[in-house]
This record gives sequence, structure tokens and C-alpha cells, in this order.
Amino acid sequence: MRPPLRRLAAALLACLVVGAAHAQTAPPDASRGDALRSQLAPRFAAADTNADGRLSRDEAKAGMPRVYRAFDAIDSAHAGSITLAQIEAYLASQRGKRGAGAP
Repeated sequence: MRPPLRRLAAALLACLVVGAAHAQTAPPDASRGDALRSQLAPRFAAADTNADGRLSRDEAKAGMPRVYRAFDAIDSAHAGSITLAQIEAYLASQRGKRGAGAP
């Protein structure tokens, strides 16, 4: 190969490698959300000390302090306990508010 063709071939190869690597990575928000969800279930299970599938206010305070701080907002039915599904719904609504430009 002649030198200009080598440079062109190297540049094309670099573009292909970078393009392929970029195509395989998820958007930052999606990967962060996936990571959060993968951590949420085990943390919920560890905090649910009586294994009833619900967190009482005391269980949330002891095992999931951030959830505890938002407990009243998550427990919209005022049942005195919250489920993993309620926490996930609350987090999704908060992400939606941030995405819409709300403070």
C-alpha cells in the first residue's frame, strides 16, 4: 500500500472501531436507571426485615434512609407501608419531573 492509502485505511479502521464501541454502549441515563433498579430490589429485600414484601416506616428508616425521607410521598395511599413497586413508581415519576425541566 502506498502511504496515503495506509493513512486512509487506518483512519477508516479507527472510525469503525469507535463507531462499534459507541453503538454498544447504552445512553448514560438508561444505564444509570438500570443500575439503580438492579440495586433497589436487593436493598429493599434486606430492609424488609419481616419479609412481608412491604417496608414499614421503621424498616425504611433503618435500611433505606433516602426512601424513608420520601416515605409520605411514596405511601400515597397512607397505608403505613410501601412496596417495591411503589418505590419504583415514585422514582420514575421523579425522573419524569426532572426530564420535563421541573426543579
